[in-house]
Amino acid sequence: MIKTTLKIDGMMCGMCESHMNDLIRKNFQVKKVTSSAKDGETVIISDNEIDIPWAKKEIKEIGYELVSHKSEPYEKKGFFHFGK
Repeated sequence: MIKTTLKIDGMMCGMCESHMNDLIRKNFQVKKVTSSAKDGETVIISDNEIDIPWAKKEIKEIGYELVSHKSEPYEKKGFFHFGK
């Protein structure tokens, strides 16, 4: 799995977070997506890479700006991951 962190400019409140989460869920197959207006980021957990140029265009259309992004491998850690 892949963890993609998008730095977003323009999110101000919980409704902004909800709009961003809805946009990502509707257009990509994701396992999990969370947004934080306070941190100015959206974190996506997915099986495949996110199409960043397309996402940047769509994010701009709903009034926000994708400033930067970072992708890295993601390994789910359950409650009993200690000592592994």
